[in-house]
Amino acid sequence: MEENYLISILGRQVVNGEPEEIEVTTFGQYSEKNGKRYIMYREYEDSVPSSKARTSILKVEEGRVTLLRSGGDETRLVLEHGRRHLCRYDTGFGAMTVGVYTHEMKNELGDDGGRLSVRYTLDVNSALASVNEILVTVRPAGEKQDPAPGPETPDAAADSKTEENQEN
Repeated sequence: MEENYLISILGRQVVNGEPEEIEVTTFGQYSEKNGKRYIMYREYEDSVPSSKARTSILKVEEGRVTLLRSGGDETRLVLEHGRRHLCRYDTGFGAMTVGVYTHEMKNELGDDGGRLSVRYTLDVNSALASVNEILVTVRPAGEKQDPAPGPETPDAAADSKTEENQEN
């Protein structure tokens, strides 16, 4: 696999009112075939240096993202805006069927990468298990990343205007 793209995945979830966040940045592959975009990357277990790589593939099409994971925990999640799907989810301790309902999906992927964000819930036996969000950024490996715009505080806005006035 030619890993010529830098892929950043930010995952957020809330379980029983407790928020969790995980971020992974890795090299991977990004391609387009038959009108669908594919993001493929490998993950390794941090706590086990000699662990086997897990391969994750995000298949992105209009209004739908399918997450396929292999390498010890076989998972297939279908994220389709406004729809609930029953999907196979492997925890590493065993597989189970979960309901996946996608609330929001924003696909800004183009020929050279871009962004994808998805908000969804997982349920087990129709009981809410977690509220989730994934944010995926894909860019060519040699490209520099622009700093992410942060929320502007009133003090920062005032400082910015003061600097503009001093320049004039």
